[in-house]
Amino acid sequence: MSEEILINVTPRETRVGVVENGMLQEVHVERASKRGYVGNVYKGRVQRVMPGMQAAFVEIGLDRAAFLHVSDILRPAPVEGMEPVEDAHVPSITELVHEGQEIVVQVAKDPLGTKGARLSANLSIPSRYLVLLPHAQTLGVSARIEDETERQRLRDILLSLLGEDADANTQARLGYIVRTNAEGQSAESLAFDVAYLGRVWRVLQENIAKAKVGDRVYEELPLPLRSLRDMLNTDIEKVRVDSLETHASVVKFVHKFMPQLDSRIEHYDGERPIFDLYGVEDEIQRALKKEVPLKSGGYLVIDQTEAMTTIDVNTGAYLGSRNLEETVYRTNLEAAQAASRQLRLRNLGGIIIIDFIDMFDEEHKRQVLRMLNKGLARDHARTTVFPISALGLVEMTRKRTTESLWRQLCEPCPVCDGRGMLKSAETVTYEIFREITRAVRQFNAEQLLVMASPQVVDRIQEEESGAVAELEESISKSIRFQAEAQYSQEQFDVVLL
Repeated sequence: MSEEILINVTPRETRVGVVENGMLQEVHVERASKRGYVGNVYKGRVQRVMPGMQAAFVEIGLDRAAFLHVSDILRPAPVEGMEPVEDAHVPSITELVHEGQEIVVQVAKDPLGTKGARLSANLSIPSRYLVLLPHAQTLGVSARIEDETERQRLRDILLSLLGEDADANTQARLGYIVRTNAEGQSAESLAFDVAYLGRVWRVLQENIAKAKVGDRVYEELPLPLRSLRDMLNTDIEKVRVDSLETHASVVKFVHKFMPQLDSRIEHYDGERPIFDLYGVEDEIQRALKKEVPLKSGGYLVIDQTEAMTTIDVNTGAYLGSRNLEETVYRTNLEAAQAASRQLRLRNLGGIIIIDFIDMFDEEHKRQVLRMLNKGLARDHARTTVFPISALGLVEMTRKRTTESLWRQLCEPCPVCDGRGMLKSAETVTYEIFREITRAVRQFNAEQLLVMASPQVVDRIQEEESGAVAELEESISKSIRFQAEAQYSQEQFDVVLL
């Protein structure tokens, strides 16, 4: 599989695209005015404790207070290898924090919609191959590394490094997770990361000691470097960067942390914009639409709401060549593959419901679910997929830490206020008639002027002329209508003259 990372930099915006076999799979956007907070560490102050929610609101210097749940507050981690105690006491939020208390927290989720940022007091600092857990005593290996021999090899290397090179008193309080990227890496590579994370932790502690409430004591890497840290591996053939300055910082970063991949970094200086060259701009535009066409003639309809995202599968023009069950099966297979890609591309997270077309063959259901899981296997976000229900629905979750592509690039329509629909001209007409009746009962006027959109005025004067005449007779007043081109279809004013 051919895989490339494209980095497009302009003065106020940076975008990173992941292209597999010539097709865009992921796109990440970071703007200077709205840079994300995930991964940043702050010294905060508990603003309000909510015992009923088992949570607290913490002031960390952002526009809105951030949310800290009891499950995300620092507690001693269990010793690896011991079974958790099922009836262990879960302390109340009031036992852990109090109003006015200063606390060091890390942003786990950016502010989403009207919600403030989600926080955690369990700090985690990632490097290329490891994640440092400063207050835990866990040594774990990513579940995505499935080979048990490799898991044991990595665990042994890490134990050896911590035993030989680290201060015993300090390391007793530190935990590490071996990341998926570490699979097949040497002891030297892991040793480099242990040393790097040790330096980062010492600087962070120094910053915490001198910080005031609201100060950021640790900042996550900018998007280009963060993307390479998390995604660059031997499967990536090229990293193309269209900015000389960013290219220089990328080269420096890669040479320091992954020198074996130095040769894969290129500066793109072509005349055509790099995203145009690879068709990325067109793909982004298509990802902002609700409908996703399938090659077979079927299509997906994707709706994103506050509570969840739904994906509806339709056969469309696809009739198949055998029978209905075969047509449904083929459409669902293609839809499963397309849905897994769209989740990554649009960065959709939280609860996701996929409404596949009803299938009766159990083997067909298994194959569709297998296709969906296969497509999600390359997703960097954590996903959980449940079996197809009796209604043909697949319930799944995808970890969400930042806004979706839609919400990053778009805003609610000022005309429909994000509903995706407008009241019809007929509905607005009858609202105007009711408003006229209401106005003449409250105020005295000889004449009324109605200002509305051209579509509504045209309908009133053509199709509702008889109704207007009856209304004028009933209120004993004349009504004049005036079309206003700048009015939206739902907007109108009734003026008393």
